Amino acid sequence: MEQLQRRSDVRKELKHAAPPTAATAQAENKSHLWMLVYALVLLGLIGLELSWRAGLLGWHSEMPERVFLVAIGLVILSAIVKMFDTFLIDRLASPVSRFNLRRILRLLIAIIATCLVASVIFHNWYTAFVSLGLISLILGFALQTPITSLIGWIYILVRTPYRVGDRIKIGDATGVVIDVSYIDTTLWEFGGDLLSTDHPSGRIIKFPNSRVLSNEVYNYTWPLFPYVWNEIKFSVAYESDLEYVAETMRRVAEKEVGENMAQQVQAFRQILAQTPVDQLEVREHPAVLFRTNSNTWLDAIVRYLVHPKEAGRVKSRMITKLLKELTAEPDKVLFPKSNAR
Repeated sequence: MEQLQRRSDVRKELKHAAPPTAATAQAENKSHLWMLVYALVLLGLIGLELSWRAGLLGWHSEMPERVFLVAIGLVILSAIVKMFDTFLIDRLASPVSRFNLRRILRLLIAIIATCLVASVIFHNWYTAFVSLGLISLILGFALQTPITSLIGWIYILVRTPYRVGDRIKIGDATGVVIDVSYIDTTLWEFGGDLLSTDHPSGRIIKFPNSRVLSNEVYNYTWPLFPYVWNEIKFSVAYESDLEYVAETMRRVAEKEVGENMAQQVQAFRQILAQTPVDQLEVREHPAVLFRTNSNTWLDAIVRYLVHPKEAGRVKSRMITKLLKELTAEPDKVLFPKSNAR
């Protein structure tokens, strides 16, 4: 029973965090009955307002007039927002852009609706704005952290240190961004203190958006170059045939990632050419390096380029293939044994 409840909670959180899918957007576009509903509601409110002006409702205060006008304004605002969402946002190809624009739209709606409601409570716009200004000043002192996080949210939208779907590291937290709200960001944790591999831990991490203003953000899926260099290391004896070890490791890695890596490095060089950074020595194929170890062994390292979301699977496949090839020649490749491992 407890497991079913946990699964229900997870589904609820993911449904709340995830942006609408393309299928949902297409389904919404097929029906425009909402336009008729908005039109009928608007006509009804206009009819009530005209009836009040004609004295048919029997009300004589100024409050109903402001209420009717604000209600009409809110309906018109809602209709405009719905049209913008249906005919513009839903047509965007990028789910990340749709997600961010909807968040901005909701914030604007809340601000405008608050101003309209304040105009009903207060007698005129000047009093309403002065009162809202005083309230904002008081809340600004009382809610400094949430306000700073809201500023952080604006910074995330403008500077895009990360987006929904990116794999990032900020502080000690590493994971895939699944939600960026007005106040905080939610990560689907990868690795962490529960695992030694690059795999989802099953936990989520929430942190205030204000952290992006004071912490380094490592983005492993930068849109212009969503790849990272990775390494696999084996310890071998000095007496090993190092040329054979290097050739074998290079051949296995080339077969696994060679073609894709060459294309990725070309893209990386094009990006570097547009910056003041001096041209770095970036090889288009996997490279094998040897380093001395603090023990009595050499470290044979193969370095290659991979997408971070594929890094774990690629490394596991390559380790299996490398071990099979290297252990096939025990006279040329000497590994640590027994207590010397």
